[in-house]
Amino acid sequence: MIFLGKARLAFLSLVSHYVIKFCTGGDVITATEYIQDPASITSSGGLYSMGFFSPNGSANRYVGIWYNNDPTSNVLWVANRENPIFDSSGAVKISGDGNLVVMNGKRESVWSSNVSNSVTDAKAQLSDSGNLVLLKQTSNSSANDSETLWDSFQHMTDSFLQKMKLTTNSRTNETQALTSWKSPSDPSIGSFSASLDLHNIPELFIRNGSSLYWRSGPWNGNIFIGVPKMQSVYINGFTLVDDHEGTVYLTYSFAEASYLSYLLLKSNGDLVQPHLDKNSSSWGIVWSSRVSDCDVYGQCGPFGICNAKNSPICSCLRGFEPKNFEEWGRGNWSGGCIRKSLLQCNGTANGSSTASKKDGFLKLEMMKVPNSGIFYSTLESDCPGNCSINCSCVAYAFDPGVGCMFWIQDLIDLQKFSVGGTTLYVRLAHSELDEKGHLREIIATTVSIGTLIVIITIWFATRKVKKRALKESKEKHLSSGEAPSVVMLGENLSRVEFQEFVKYKIEELAAATGNFGEANKLGRGGFGPVYKGRLPNGQEIAVKRLSRASGQGQQEFINEMVVICKVQHRNLVRLVGCCVEGDEKMLIYEFMPNKSLDTFLFDPLKRVHLDWRTRFNIVDGICRGLLYLHRDSRLRIIHRDLKAGNILLDEELNPKISDFGMARIFGGNENQANTRRVVGT
Repeated sequence: MIFLGKARLAFLSLVSHYVIKFCTGGDVITATEYIQDPASITSSGGLYSMGFFSPNGSANRYVGIWYNNDPTSNVLWVANRENPIFDSSGAVKISGDGNLVVMNGKRESVWSSNVSNSVTDAKAQLSDSGNLVLLKQTSNSSANDSETLWDSFQHMTDSFLQKMKLTTNSRTNETQALTSWKSPSDPSIGSFSASLDLHNIPELFIRNGSSLYWRSGPWNGNIFIGVPKMQSVYINGFTLVDDHEGTVYLTYSFAEASYLSYLLLKSNGDLVQPHLDKNSSSWGIVWSSRVSDCDVYGQCGPFGICNAKNSPICSCLRGFEPKNFEEWGRGNWSGGCIRKSLLQCNGTANGSSTASKKDGFLKLEMMKVPNSGIFYSTLESDCPGNCSINCSCVAYAFDPGVGCMFWIQDLIDLQKFSVGGTTLYVRLAHSELDEKGHLREIIATTVSIGTLIVIITIWFATRKVKKRALKESKEKHLSSGEAPSVVMLGENLSRVEFQEFVKYKIEELAAATGNFGEANKLGRGGFGPVYKGRLPNGQEIAVKRLSRASGQGQQEFINEMVVICKVQHRNLVRLVGCCVEGDEKMLIYEFMPNKSLDTFLFDPLKRVHLDWRTRFNIVDGICRGLLYLHRDSRLRIIHRDLKAGNILLDEELNPKISDFGMARIFGGNENQANTRRVVGT
């Protein structure tokens, strides 16, 4: 009997081995395929893995998601963060009611997706976005027809990935928030959380328990204005969406899909952006919410201003003094500051010598605006008057994307930035304003106007001299019998007529492209690298930066500017402007979201989008562009470098011919010309 019992047990074990399989390397978990510690599953593209892990300094086992092949295995999401498994006997399965569950060695559930509707044909799949999705399978088993029952993006932990949505509903008060780990070795919920706040204008808040710890400043449609570096770091697509039914969500994406980076709420309350350097295979921090103690909310109390470059970092606004001098001297600035002189409010105070003198406003530049503002969508010119006539208004500011901002309470969380920021006007009693300020303003205005007149005079004189030199150069070339193309291109950058271009400063383009960061890099051509950027007005651009190591140079740069500014056609790329400063030479084009034709032709996944109708439209558009260049434009232009890589595609896959660095301009009667260089592809 004992022998038979053991034989039966062995037989059942053998059968179960074939009936129920362990998942190792696939991307799904089903009722018959599950994960047993230490096995894992990997997304179909190989970017993410899900399985068991132990945090540094802990032997406890948790189920999480991380970047595959990441040497540090930074965990992005944790399932059983409140209920660890204390040995390596855990498993992840689909339960009998269709839920995704984590079980310990005693087959007790320590975590569940908690989907209320019971299903029998569920499966869990790890997608290439890092989202773990619980699906109800349909009869044809097509992923497109499957119903989503639950997904990890809707139950985020401490990490905010691309395509995640940080959501808040003002009607139901339901909020999705990032929640920090308790410590680097304990992924259970810590004391810090990050979420959107919809008080008038959306802001991003980090709270320590119920206390405000950090704030981003209001959203202006492009950036959070209290984050000076956001213009460069998140230019690739930080978007805030309002469905006009109470729900607002924040999401983002990078221009380059392979750029490994995300937002992480650390256990100490800092919101940081780690980035994986592919060359060194190490993580670095691109941005952090807290660079100094000034970034902590309300560091200097009411009417106190924080400047990280000063020592001590806190000071009172002009016209204010510490509320408690003793505590202020000890470095306890939480009590803030109070006014030295009461406001007169339009000169209505009783009988003092200043009663007839109205209050004024102190101008503070490059500021983080205070908390608890009131916002009105109105003109900038209306802001001062609206604040002046309201005795409760203690400060105002203006941002083009927000409108007028007014404050009727104590000014809290004031910070002086070294870059960026907003101009803030703080109401002061007339006695606290500098009476010599008006005279200095008149002198400064007079000097500025005089300087401007001198600059304009010099500019017109220089322009006249350059035109005369260009005319003489053309006559010289014509007398020597050179082709018209050589005459138009010239030999020196100073001979190009720039008035047809918008000229950008290198600082503007550095801000627009995240300081020409790898995250914004779209690719590289013979001219040099190309970066995606966004101008302050929201326009997306592509910036071609001439590389010193490029085989092309100044002549091609001039050539492309001269050619492209002379032609306009729906199938030719549009030049937005240029930048010429020292050794830096850049061309700014309209941004083409679908990149170039070769990315579709040679990518097996993208190639499926090119059906015959689309291919015909692309070929037809290229032909129309060439016909315009060869016959219909006011100049006859031969491209000489036409290839799939130089055909850009807009959002509707309409083709646009680009890269005119090798182009040749023909005279009206020319049918052929000689060249000293072999060019083309």
